[in-house]
Amino acid sequence: MGTLHRGRQSIVFDRRPAILSAAAIGGKKEREGPLAAYFDETTADTTFRQLSWEKAESKMQALALESAKRKAGLHDADLDALFSGDLLNQCISSSFAVRDTGVPFFGLYGACSTMAEALILSGMAVNGGYARIAAAMSSSHFASAERQYRFPLGYGGQRTPTAQWTVTGAGCMLLGQRDRGPCLRCATVGTVVDYGIKDAANMGAAMAPAAYATLRAHFDDLGRSPEDYDCIVTGDLGAVGKAILLDLFRRDGVALEAIYDDCGVMIFDLERQDVHAGGSGCGCGSVVLCGYLLRKLQKGELKNLLFCGTGALLSPLTTQQGESIPGVCHAVAIEGGRV
Repeated sequence: MGTLHRGRQSIVFDRRPAILSAAAIGGKKEREGPLAAYFDETTADTTFRQLSWEKAESKMQALALESAKRKAGLHDADLDALFSGDLLNQCISSSFAVRDTGVPFFGLYGACSTMAEALILSGMAVNGGYARIAAAMSSSHFASAERQYRFPLGYGGQRTPTAQWTVTGAGCMLLGQRDRGPCLRCATVGTVVDYGIKDAANMGAAMAPAAYATLRAHFDDLGRSPEDYDCIVTGDLGAVGKAILLDLFRRDGVALEAIYDDCGVMIFDLERQDVHAGGSGCGCGSVVLCGYLLRKLQKGELKNLLFCGTGALLSPLTTQQGESIPGVCHAVAIEGGRV
């Protein structure tokens, strides 16, 4: 059997795992943003009628999974594997969301790159015949992330201009074998890149070098170029990281402006909503992909998408100890097609 590995860090999906369905769940600020129409469900009550922010985040994942299954006409017993993660310690949002489903579970942590990581692994499982149907899922919640990484909301802490707003949202995507609709074509697994950025309020600057490294590896490993895509998106570099990535490619003589955007910039109105440099979190790229971008792929408005999940691999402890912030980026190429 021939290898599906390409170059140093890329793979191809020869059986083209298909996206069977997807769902995006969002909170109050997300329903007020420019992509509100692309959510399956949003709420003005960011507790989702739960008793804590953490329970609310877990509830969002449960809602996203349930909605994706309903769209595909599937049940828990039909899923052979579920790859999921979040930002909270020990990935509690993910494990608590599926503890009553009986679905074989892989808990992941890739920070805000988790959805891309989950998508690659679920695609590998389906492509290799290890799962008939696999789910990829991730979430974040503004209040639960603030409590863990920064300050309790009651402190009213000041945010710097480079800071980003953690998206309250969860996205879920189901993969399987089907001869129509959007499918995975290839992917590049990121390496950990650290440029010595120590400002935890400037994650865009910490993650942008990782996005650049992965994109360069993707083009080199697979013999592709930006012209092979009509849309390249990063997960949550925000306005600051987006500008840095564009500048890094500009120095190579490559102009990405016409086809590149960032989910952290897309999900909010940066002029009207008080989010400073834009959105972030495991739910950021996840909901934009499972809602807005997938709809474009299904309608044929996008034919070749490169989704690049970006993550800042820090923790409150490493920040307190003065450590720098490593970044990672995983890239997944998705080919469009009408369902």
